[in-house]
Amino acid sequence: MKSDVEELMPRLLPVESCDTDEFISNEPPRNPQEYLRQVQREASLCPDVVVAQIDPKKLKKKQSVNVSITGCLAAPQGFSPSLKWQQQQVSKFSEIRQSVNKHRQHWNAQFLDDNVVMPKTEDEDGWRRFCLGENVCLDVQLKEDDNINPGLDYVKTGFPPFLSIVSKLNQSTISAVLEYLINWFEERDFVPQLGRWLYALLACLEKPLLPEAHSLIRQLARRCSTVRANLESKDDDRLSALNLMICIVARYFEQNDLADKD
Repeated sequence: MKSDVEELMPRLLPVESCDTDEFISNEPPRNPQEYLRQVQREASLCPDVVVAQIDPKKLKKKQSVNVSITGCLAAPQGFSPSLKWQQQQVSKFSEIRQSVNKHRQHWNAQFLDDNVVMPKTEDEDGWRRFCLGENVCLDVQLKEDDNINPGLDYVKTGFPPFLSIVSKLNQSTISAVLEYLINWFEERDFVPQLGRWLYALLACLEKPLLPEAHSLIRQLARRCSTVRANLESKDDDRLSALNLMICIVARYFEQNDLADKD
């Protein structure tokens, strides 16, 4: 039962060699000698080379994580928030995270309404429609009457990030939905539904960050700074939300190189 490799390796424990046919028993070893002989026998039955059977379908599309170290675009004059404002937002965000964590178990136990059907984690298009609504995802132009009385058709307008919904998301799903929304944002404009969901998901994102999450939130801050740099007026409704996203990523999640300077 000795292989060529075993002959070259030093023997750590003195065990008498035995004929494997003589030591075939389903009973547990009665002493150390029998235990070591059983280990010898099991090792002799193992093949020299083992090939793993891997299903390529189960492998994720993205196996590597590229973390960019490029910073945010500087805000136009008068568009960046003060340091005091940033500190206030970080403090408020921290309190919200603590509250969400404290009440997560309670909200997780609540039943969702029949019209709330959460997509599967891997359903990228489903999550975008769920969070942003069909009107945004399909770029539907609303009529004037729809703007006046939009109703509560969440399929069209997107489901708000209620605590009863986000509390049911595990960290894997939170990271996945963040990625879906941030990738959508890379090619489109900032909308209120997007801001609400990004804030809620960041409030549920656990620290320390995984490399994937680290890369995602930096991507988010850079994209926000790009959109902000193209704003024409300080009165633009998107400015405060864009500043808030950059602030949370840079100040709370300690990506200090992305922070707006006072």
